[in-house]
Amino acid sequence: MAVRGPPGTHDIALGCGVLDALALPGRTALPAFDKAADERRPAAMWRAIVGPVDVVVFEGWCVGALPQPEVDLVRPVNRLEAEHDPDAVWRTYANRQLAGPYQALFGRLDRLALLEAPGFEVVRAWRTEQEHKLRARTGRGMSDAEVARFIAHYERLTRWILAEMPGRADMVFQLDAQRRPRAVRLPPGDPP
Repeated sequence: MAVRGPPGTHDIALGCGVLDALALPGRTALPAFDKAADERRPAAMWRAIVGPVDVVVFEGWCVGALPQPEVDLVRPVNRLEAEHDPDAVWRTYANRQLAGPYQALFGRLDRLALLEAPGFEVVRAWRTEQEHKLRARTGRGMSDAEVARFIAHYERLTRWILAEMPGRADMVFQLDAQRRPRAVRLPPGDPP
């Protein structure tokens, strides 16, 4: 994979191992990522925690995502897919990763909470804002054009998650464009 972040680019064994270790007595090192360097920090820089822990918040762009139906992968959702994945090789690979190894990781979740953006365009604006702050703080980071290309890799899954996940997440926090909660809801049929 030429870009980090989409399904198929994570160390699933490490993630499963860390989540499992946090449930046990003893010291667990917590992997850390340096966004400015776009690399995982060296293990010597990871913080450690003594377990067992009662609550772990496991956060990420595609956490809890399910694979899309294969028929939905046929048509590109944006220019990046049309030009660089016309035969759906990349998106099919990412989808199969979601169907396989990622479900072992997501199967360790007790609860799934969705921070529901108002739409993909807002997600793009949020990620651009994040890079502006990173560049101001560190002097490194993506340009707006690089962010737009990076985000294009996530468009398909983001739109799928926004359409599919609210109906099965344990909690859904509907956010406005300023990231303020508009509503919190439970799926139909769940007790309050």
